[in-house]
Amino acid sequence: MLSFCYSVSKKCLSILAGASLSVIAAADYSQHPLAAGFVDEMVKQHGFTAEEITQWLSKAEKRQPILEAIARPAEKSKTWKEYRPIFIVPMRITNGVAFWNEHRAALTRAEKEYGVPAEIIVAIIGVETNYGKNTGSWYVIDALTTLAFDYPPRAPFFRSELVNYFILTREQKHNPLEFKGSYAGAMGYGQFMPSSYRNFAVDFSGDGFTDIWNNPTDAIGSVANYFKKHGWQTGKAVVVPARLTKARDTLLANESFNKVEPPSIKVSEWKKAGITSTKKIARNTPAIAIEFDGANGLEYWLGLQNFYTITRYNRSPMYAMAVYDLSLDIQQAMHNIDKLSAGAAH
Repeated sequence: MLSFCYSVSKKCLSILAGASLSVIAAADYSQHPLAAGFVDEMVKQHGFTAEEITQWLSKAEKRQPILEAIARPAEKSKTWKEYRPIFIVPMRITNGVAFWNEHRAALTRAEKEYGVPAEIIVAIIGVETNYGKNTGSWYVIDALTTLAFDYPPRAPFFRSELVNYFILTREQKHNPLEFKGSYAGAMGYGQFMPSSYRNFAVDFSGDGFTDIWNNPTDAIGSVANYFKKHGWQTGKAVVVPARLTKARDTLLANESFNKVEPPSIKVSEWKKAGITSTKKIARNTPAIAIEFDGANGLEYWLGLQNFYTITRYNRSPMYAMAVYDLSLDIQQAMHNIDKLSAGAAH
């Protein structure tokens, strides 16, 4: 574009200069039409000064790639047969085993204190960041301001997260311009949003700082606490396979089918509707009925309370299933290693 403008006229150069200025102006979120109201809220409701909030907003930059990414999440653009291979791969299982071995003491303690299996905690961290190897490269303040001010479909949610972000950085005495995370503003090993950090993150290492960014022990305890607070049932199943006993169209007519909502319809009621568990399960167990387009065709499952709890981390049933499948593979790999070690000892 530069070479084209230069060869045409000085007028084109002035147009380009104007465009550059507009980009710079757009990058300064203190000048955004919604900024004044936000600053006012932070001052009146949360005790910040107008100067500090304005200064931070002036440093935030609008990131178009973030807007593009959030408009096409994998959970909505891919089928189960396309989504599953992203996470269920040998390397992620191997890395999960290594992470478990390295942090076995913390995982054992978290399982005991919160009732959440080690393999589920490991799988969450594995799916979210590949065990801390990819925690995000976007500045959190850029991500949250971009989405709070320039993404109308979910602006209230991200505006609330931006509020929580400023509060948590004040509470933890950190510069809000420094933290990095995902394109949605999620942070650390377990990718906690600011509100989740403030409500569920724990100082599991006991060093006085809840560090989900660099301290795997804190991340492990925080994930476990999140699951406990969201209804994890210790020792209960996550999901059971099912099959159709009536025409698929009949099942699809059920308003609760393929909806991720708190389990309320009993297994016996789903059986009458046309989907039956292929494993033994109590008739009065509440469940969510789900259909996946898998590698071998359509699959049917009944998600239980623990399945629903996983979806509190990410609202997609495919996400929950990926976490569960990865947890099983990691658990099996750990079992095989422990069995070999026990055999070698004898």
